[in-house]
Amino acid sequence: MKWYITAAIPYVNAKPHVGHALEFVQGDVLARFHRLLGDDVVYLTGSDENALKNVQAAEAQGLPVEEFCANNAKLFEELAKKLNVQLDRFQRSSLPNHVHASQELWRQCFAAGDIYEHEYEGKYCVGCEAFYTDDELVNGECAEHPGKPLQLVKEKNFFFRLSKYAKQIHDLIQNDTISIVPEKRKNEVLRFLEGEVNDFSVSRSRERARGWGIEVPNDPTQMMYVWFDALNVYQSGIGFGADEQKYQKYWPADVHLIGKGIIRFHAVYWIAILLSAGLQLPKAVYVHGYFTVDGQKMSKTLGNVIDPLTLADEVGVDAVRYYLLREISTVDDGDFSMERMHVAYKGELANELGNLVSRATTLMQGETLHMPLPKKCTHEITDHINKFELMQAMDLLWVRINDLNKEITEHEPWKMQREQVVPFMSSILERLLQIAFDLQPFLPNTAQ
Repeated sequence: MKWYITAAIPYVNAKPHVGHALEFVQGDVLARFHRLLGDDVVYLTGSDENALKNVQAAEAQGLPVEEFCANNAKLFEELAKKLNVQLDRFQRSSLPNHVHASQELWRQCFAAGDIYEHEYEGKYCVGCEAFYTDDELVNGECAEHPGKPLQLVKEKNFFFRLSKYAKQIHDLIQNDTISIVPEKRKNEVLRFLEGEVNDFSVSRSRERARGWGIEVPNDPTQMMYVWFDALNVYQSGIGFGADEQKYQKYWPADVHLIGKGIIRFHAVYWIAILLSAGLQLPKAVYVHGYFTVDGQKMSKTLGNVIDPLTLADEVGVDAVRYYLLREISTVDDGDFSMERMHVAYKGELANELGNLVSRATTLMQGETLHMPLPKKCTHEITDHINKFELMQAMDLLWVRINDLNKEITEHEPWKMQREQVVPFMSSILERLLQIAFDLQPFLPNTAQ
């Protein structure tokens, strides 16, 4: 059985931060779990390179855009490897196969009559690469990028008939044909679709795009809007427009894993584009929250941006994975604290689990045991993972770990006769083996 999961493709206007690590690791848990089930898994992410913010960041560093994007894309690939994230495909949006695939997607939507020319004036947030109406702003500013000035843009662009598909998308989400987890994010999308849904611009003038991006078919004066092509990475990375057999094998996506700030693009815009092109729809969208650091939003100005590559070198890969999965809510906002990270690592991962393993193996030193290895995750862990409840799954595993520690302490096997120690500790070890099996998707090195 195939299982295809995508993580959102990050902009490469800056180096990766710990928020990117969270999503990469969450996706890796899901992918590893399905590999344990024997599924044919593809886990894809990539780099979002055709954005104006990338051009501006490259100019600020005095680098050609191509070189700048390539350098930062490499850092995201290195982050995945460092965190033991088993990616099957890292798809850069500047690659020729993606350019071809996106122009093909455009042609299909154009042929359906859903792309048209229109002169437009609006307020544009470069950070989001999106236009906003006044009622979508907070105190006249973008909610995602407060303090950053909006651009007032007036030009003739191509637009997509989003309004045509609003009711259909609403029904697909309402009846869970497309599942959105958690429920509050589903309701958020439904509320948006129940309001006035406007068509949206899907191109930018070549001049405003600085000539960077994917050219609109048959109109060299226009470049594709970055979100039109970026979402298509999920298809181009598995053969859309190039390898039909591979594409048919893996599409549609079983899960798009994203942060809460880009839910509208994935759960509304992307679905409408696919409907227009007559393509299959993703089955689910899992949405996680954001990070603060010591109670404050991550900011270069505050100097509190956590480098996950450095962090993994300092405390170890599984310590980082443990903190992200156990201490940070899977679907809500969470706070990152270096102090709490060290407490969690030393007190819970090293002391509670490490101490359990040490006690169990020491007490059974010299014994030869023949124990069958577990073949599948327990029902409770499976149920949590299938519901995108990764934090709850980790909590349950640590309840079991602490229960075993408590059982050893209460029964004091070091005071037992040898013939009593072996059956008692064999029972402990058998349950510890199951914990290790269940832990594999989360902390693969520790589990092994």
